[in-house]
Amino acid sequence: MFRVRLDNQDLILGYISGRIRRSFIRILPGDRVKIEMSRYDSTRGRMIYRLRKKDSND
Repeated sequence: MFRVRLDNQDLILGYISGRIRRSFIRILPGDRVKIEMSRYDSTRGRMIYRLRKKDSND
């Protein structure tokens, strides 16, 4: 489980989706991720995609 800061500066608890876990994608502190928010609990969300860094040359 990760503590994730959203663009609006809110903190939520984020967990890794099964597809990311199955693909062995590593998520490190400082990485930008795409979050799917829970409709029942606004303090939890599922990380569904790891975004590329803006400063990379790829």
